[in-house]
Amino acid sequence: MVSLQTPVCDFGQPAPDFALPGVDGRVWTRDQCRGEKGLLVMFICNHCPYVKAVRDRIVRDARELAALGIGSVAIMSNDPSDYPEDSFENMQRVAAECGFPFPYLLDETQAVAKAFGAVCTPDFFGYDAGLGLQYRGRLDASRKEAAPPDARRDLFEAMREVAATGRGPREQIPSMGCSIKWRGEGD
Repeated sequence: MVSLQTPVCDFGQPAPDFALPGVDGRVWTRDQCRGEKGLLVMFICNHCPYVKAVRDRIVRDARELAALGIGSVAIMSNDPSDYPEDSFENMQRVAAECGFPFPYLLDETQAVAKAFGAVCTPDFFGYDAGLGLQYRGRLDASRKEAAPPDARRDLFEAMREVAATGRGPREQIPSMGCSIKWRGEGD
């Protein structure tokens, strides 16, 4: 399992558009997922220990960000052939078990992950109301285990700032996680 860190935030980079199938049977686009004040795009999967450690925090933060006008969406781009836990059926199960308050979408061709420049799970992209990138950092200090409950909520604080001012923090700590499982590539 390759562990990677995300690159530094490229402020203002536009959010790529997409139209992907969700676990709810709908096809979702970028603009259907966005909120009045911005959009949080999360690349996650079912099998990654980094994601499993923070699923409850992702749900909490997405709910609280929705109240601030930030829409959220999660995208699964792994090739499930080597990771059956990441199958569409398992995506549906995980979304239901965890009570995801956001669309959970399948990027079967992996074109959306490539368009965003996603490298790992979890990988977070926070956009302002005009869909310019303002945050490319971690959720919090969690790794393969959840950080203490009182850990600073980096992602939430950054996106709250984006909702209030349209700008993300200048200092951002990269997210860390498992590499995206690209088609035709082994670990």
